[in-house]
Amino acid sequence: QVQLVESGGGLVQVGGSLRLSCAASGRTFSTYTMGWFRQAPGKERELVAAIIVSGGSPYYIDSVKGRFTISRDNAKNTVYLQMNSLKPEDTAVYYCAADRKPSIVASSWNYWGQGTQVTVSS
Repeated sequence: QVQLVESGGGLVQVGGSLRLSCAASGRTFSTYTMGWFRQAPGKERELVAAIIVSGGSPYYIDSVKGRFTISRDNAKNTVYLQMNSLKPEDTAVYYCAADRKPSIVASSWNYWGQGTQVTVSS
């Protein structure tokens, strides 16, 4: 079992930056692929970024490439999402997720945080 707690959301102006953090409980964090999803009102939850155990070759959805960076610190049981050049369309609730064999589909991920709101104002 993995418990996930996100932090770092908030209100930011267009072009600003935020860093989300997700702290995981348990001793097996380093064995999980970690992901950040987001869900805007009326839209499906989408995978924004994911990072495998080794940290290599992160996945990003096209709309955030070059602006967002996912990273992990296995010693601290924490995964981060650095978000730069934020746009109004980035406004959503952001969720941290963990799984050992996930896909880009949200239903394939077993463990979820409670979510943190990110609002980008124009």
